[in-house]
Amino acid sequence: MRQVHLAVLLGFAAFALSPSTAHNNHCSAKDAKVLILGGGVAGVIAARTLHRKGVDDFLIVEARNELGGRMQNYTIGVSGKQYTIELGPNWIQGTQTGNGTANPILTLARKYHLKNQYNDLDGSITTYDYNGFKDYSDLLGTSIDQFTQVGAIAGERVKTQQVDLSLQSAYGIAGASPKNIYEAVCQYYEIDWSPAQNSWIASAWNNNFTFNTDMGGFSEDNNLCTDQRGFKIIIQDEAADFLQPQQVFLNSVVKTIAYSGDGVTVTLEDDTTLTADYALCTFSLGVLQYGDIAFKPTLPAWKMEAIQSMVMATYTKIFLQFEEKFWFDTEARMMAIYADMERGRYPVWQSLDHAKFLPGSGLVFVTVTGDFSLRIEGMQDSDVQEEVMEVLRAMYPNTTVPDPVAFHFKRWNADPLFRGSYSNWPPSFLPGHSENLRATVDKRLWFAGEATSLKYYGFLHGAYFEGLNAGKEIAKCVEDPGCTGRKHLNSVVDASPYPFVSITL
Repeated sequence: MRQVHLAVLLGFAAFALSPSTAHNNHCSAKDAKVLILGGGVAGVIAARTLHRKGVDDFLIVEARNELGGRMQNYTIGVSGKQYTIELGPNWIQGTQTGNGTANPILTLARKYHLKNQYNDLDGSITTYDYNGFKDYSDLLGTSIDQFTQVGAIAGERVKTQQVDLSLQSAYGIAGASPKNIYEAVCQYYEIDWSPAQNSWIASAWNNNFTFNTDMGGFSEDNNLCTDQRGFKIIIQDEAADFLQPQQVFLNSVVKTIAYSGDGVTVTLEDDTTLTADYALCTFSLGVLQYGDIAFKPTLPAWKMEAIQSMVMATYTKIFLQFEEKFWFDTEARMMAIYADMERGRYPVWQSLDHAKFLPGSGLVFVTVTGDFSLRIEGMQDSDVQEEVMEVLRAMYPNTTVPDPVAFHFKRWNADPLFRGSYSNWPPSFLPGHSENLRATVDKRLWFAGEATSLKYYGFLHGAYFEGLNAGKEIAKCVEDPGCTGRKHLNSVVDASPYPFVSITL
């Protein structure tokens, strides 16, 4: 297995240096039956599914120098004390309850012996504000109960076909709007995003279908990946089981996608062209929204509305390494939250220097999201570090807190290959939009990724299931060229008409 893995990776790297050479030497009229655009979880699982269905005439076109998509890691630390940290997905979210259905990401983790550990996200928290330690842990329990309450109310709204609203509205209706900075940070911890931009109903089902076993979820548990090979190893090793070097182009950035009822032509940034009967786009929602890739003809209005109606969230982990640990000094405490006058200002902290994770590493990270993530992406690293240290020293006013020996965070929104971290469902995004986001364009152009998952948007397993489903459906089309692909709605309309005939002259 290891020899296969090395051969595939080395072969991909060499092959990807000159995709045009492979194109010119290809013996068929088209380069492949299927082009899979993007080598993340959805792309690799779609390829694996095609392979299992007997369709091996496909190419994965990946912009980076390796497979894995947003599963990216980084080596941090001073010489002699270096560790692999996860910049993107870090947790297997929802694992398995007893002999019940296992999260497919957990199944891959088991298959490739990924080191991961249960992460108690609720019962291991120390609370702080700008004056140091302050015990408001009782509010955390209340916040959990409030999230459960608004989820239950969302379920009732679905039964009675009431309209969706924002989570902010939901908390107000439930009488749970935060009244102070402590309630606000506890609410933030539960939803880690702006409640004004979160769908009330979709947030409930997104949580339940993953974590609530009564709704078909896997389990309430979250397992943190601490494997020093990196979380991405599970998708790279899975790819190595079936992919051949000639089936992957690495370092190949897509520039344009021309499509018609007869097929698809993809042009790369180096002007190499690739042709196929079908193309599966697994680009992040952010890339589609930003317009980094030109579609010819322009995507139809119903598809563009679906793309632009969803939200691409940004979730930023800021890692620091110190010579010695000075925080969360009990074995039971691995998390902390910090209440600031400004909502979202360096609020959620986690220690990696813990007996269950990376003991002796001197590593801790703080998470910011949304507008605050965008704010720090526009700052110099040194300025961000200064702000983070100001907060950390406020949390420990009686400790001489040294400067970190290493510091790192990734700018996900600024990265043209991603334009954010994961998709988020706003209250104005309707199930019809989700259907159109998944829908095929002109029978030949397909879409898949975590954003296209109705149940699991934002999750790794959402990308997995969408890749699986797309692979199955495309395989059927390869066998039956008369297939029409996934249907769409020409327009997504309100359940009730507006009270005006016109609002323009």
